[in-house]
Amino acid sequence: MMAAPIISSCAGCTRSSRLLSLSHRLSHLQQRRQSQLSPSAILSKPTWSVRSLLDSPSSSQDADTPKITSAQLHHLLRLSALPPPSSPVEEASMIKTLQSQLHFVRAIQQVDTTDVKPLSSIRDETAAGLEEMTIGLDQLKDALEAEEIRGHCRRPRRKRDVPVDTAGVEDWDALAGASEKAGKYFIVRSAKGMEDVS
Repeated sequence: MMAAPIISSCAGCTRSSRLLSLSHRLSHLQQRRQSQLSPSAILSKPTWSVRSLLDSPSSSQDADTPKITSAQLHHLLRLSALPPPSSPVEEASMIKTLQSQLHFVRAIQQVDTTDVKPLSSIRDETAAGLEEMTIGLDQLKDALEAEEIRGHCRRPRRKRDVPVDTAGVEDWDALAGASEKAGKYFIVRSAKGMEDVS
């Protein structure tokens, strides 16, 4: 008999949490629309500061999060194949550093990324950047003119009578950095026995 009221109250909780979530989204959208009016409006009211990300978690809003224990620190050090701390002072310093790093990560995880495309690579993904990186027939025109289709399988081959421009590519001296040379070869001395290997 008690199960039915619990289920109905849980359904009521989910409905109210959905309404709260929906109202939060609507207020967030309204704030976003207002802030999109001008860049000066966005920059006049910062939403975070470096100091808030670097503060110790005990003094910030993450005070209710679990603390890192000494056992957890030793476990992480063992998994990372790192030596354990040599003193209690060093252990406390490691725990404090790890806590601040976790505080920073939690703050990053709370950033609203709705309507933000995931980064596929670190490059210029604007239309102009993609156009600049795109290789089209215009860029390949000279290279294609230096080829001809030959053979049964109709494979492209470079025309033999067209000279290949190797300026700046094949005119470097490969032996310039060698400490010892023997003709057109460089000499490598082995550490064992100091024998010549060429």
